[in-house]
Amino acid sequence: MTLTVPRRFRGPTTSGNGGYVAGLLAGRLPGAPVTVTLRTPPPLDAPLEVAPDDGAGLRLVDGAALVAEAVPAGDGDLAAVDPVPLDAAADAATRYPGLTGHPFPECFVCGPAREPGDGLRLFPGRLGDGRTACVWNVTAEFAGRPELVWAALDCPGGWTAPIEGRPMVLGRMTADVADLPAAGESCLVMGRYVGTEGRKTWTASTVYGADGRLLGRAHATWIAVPAAG
Repeated sequence: MTLTVPRRFRGPTTSGNGGYVAGLLAGRLPGAPVTVTLRTPPPLDAPLEVAPDDGAGLRLVDGAALVAEAVPAGDGDLAAVDPVPLDAAADAATRYPGLTGHPFPECFVCGPAREPGDGLRLFPGRLGDGRTACVWNVTAEFAGRPELVWAALDCPGGWTAPIEGRPMVLGRMTADVADLPAAGESCLVMGRYVGTEGRKTWTASTVYGADGRLLGRAHATWIAVPAAG
């Protein structure tokens, strides 16, 4: 069994968006929640082998290189991030720091360099209380796909930290996808800062449907990386 990350779904210019790749791999495991650990930047446009590990999980490998691991997460507590009204999220998005300073401007999820309909164009603005908020306007192409909910849970968490001045990439995500968005639905995406120690930052994120139903929630670990150039 293999999976391929098309270049369209990149985060940094030369590797896959962490949340999207994690969602693809998690989709091969039964049940939820699932924890995915990214070990090396996921290659683009290359078939990657999905293999069982010694337990109940899966390994994603590129030749001899371990790209990611997925394991059932058990019944750990994934606390949801409290929502704000959709109009407040839309207003916060106008102050998205990535519009003026973005370490990965081509990111499929949050890159402002992506055209509407090509990327998700989620622009999480900070609310001043450790949370971010933005609106995900779901197109027909991206509706009903669990890996896209994983992707939407990714960057809005990272932007709760000053990622524009201290670039980070996703290291680990535990997520539970409970429902899927419909075409044309305007979903609320929330992030929350949890803490930082050394190169690691911890965040939480939640996606809500237009009717307030819980679509997905996640906790993540981010790893600071050197700025490009």
